This record gives sequence, C-alpha cells and structure tokens, in this order.
Amino acid sequence: MFPDVVDLRSFYAQPLGVVTRRLVGRAIRTRFDDVSNLSVLGIGYATPYLGVFREECERTLAFMPGAQGVTRWPSAAPTLAALVDETELPLSNGVIDRVLAVHLLEMTPNAAEVLREVWRVLAPGGRLLCVVPNRRGVWARADTTPFGHGQPFSRSQITSLLREALFTPVGWDEALYVPPVPRTWFLRTAVAWERVGHSVSAPFAGVHIVEATKQVYKPVPIRKRERLRVLEPVLAPQPAGG
Repeated sequence: MFPDVVDLRSFYAQPLGVVTRRLVGRAIRTRFDDVSNLSVLGIGYATPYLGVFREECERTLAFMPGAQGVTRWPSAAPTLAALVDETELPLSNGVIDRVLAVHLLEMTPNAAEVLREVWRVLAPGGRLLCVVPNRRGVWARADTTPFGHGQPFSRSQITSLLREALFTPVGWDEALYVPPVPRTWFLRTAVAWERVGHSVSAPFAGVHIVEATKQVYKPVPIRKRERLRVLEPVLAPQPAGG
C-alpha cells in the first residue's frame, strides 16, 4: 500500500529525510552520472532525487501513483509532475532513456506489471535504477520512515523480478548503513556509518540500489532434441485371392 504523498514530503523535510536524500542521492548520481540530452523519468516518489538532473537532461518527468497522490514539482517552475496509474503510463513506446524508481516496487501490489510498463516506455538500451528497501536492513523494520512500509527485497528477489520483466541487472550499490535514528547529534555520524558499511560490505544496508538495462529480445529456452521415433509398418499375412 502506498503511503500518502503528504507523509512522504514531510519525511524528506525532516533531518532524517535530509540525510536520506543526501546518502541515497549520492549513490543514484554515481549510477546516472551523465544524462546529457537524455530524457529522465522518476516514478513513485522520486522528486527528492530528480533535481540534480533537471539542468543537464533534455527532459525530466515525475509520475506519482494515484493511490499515493501527487504534489507539485518543482515548486518554483512549471510543474513536471503528474498523477498516473503506474501500470498504464501515459507515454508512447520507447521514449524514455532513464527511469528512476523510488518508493514504488515495494509499495505497489503489481510490481511485475509495473516493470513491464517501464520496459515498454524505455528506449532500446535504456536504463532503470531501482531503490528498494533491503529485507535484512534495519530501515525495513522501522515504520517511522517510508522504507519501513511495503515489501522489502533481498538481492535474489529483486533480481528475479527484474529478469522476469526482461531487465538485466548490470550494477549494484547499497546505502543507508546508518540506523534510522532521528537525533540530530546521531545523524552527524551518518557519513562515517556509510564509509564503514561500504568498506566491509556489510549486509545490513537500508536500501538496495540496482541498475538494470532493457533486454530488447526475449530469451527463448532451448529444448533438447528428442530422438525421433521411426514407425515401421507391420506386415500381416493376407489371404490369397481365389
């Protein structure tokens, strides 16, 4: 079930949300490092992470699911946000180069259908970047943050989901090793938590960040040839004509 857009906006306005945006945004920017002359679409509640792309990409859009609600974005310019059905995006086939999905796959009851729709609007060679809560992380157990709602994923689960929708995972990252403690003094240690977590490859990061590319052709399983059975005629004696 999607959280209300007002609650999402409120979270990112708080100190814990500000730190979340900085840490997750850094990993997103590392993956989508060059979007010059590309079209970028954010789905779910991706607006806290889309601002860095607006000045360099050819077009930026923010689609928010109807069950969540929509808020104006950007606040001081003509709006680029729209309320949509996440399983029926109002776009033509193959018109988007990059898709950023945040607070989406863990919330929607139709994750596989949503990914198929993302596949449809992505151009050949397009990239999808998913931010999903880590099943083993502390953030998935804390309902005081948006990552504590919905269905968290393990690496194998999100990989299977992407492959079923004809996406090939090509890169992984993690973020939010710092526990979701909303104390200002504790949040000052967030960068140190991230450095230690990355250096030791700790399994308890708050979110998985997986980059996937669109497969243009559907793989077809190869079946082993079965040995052909040759039917031999059976000759039965016939009475001689008299």
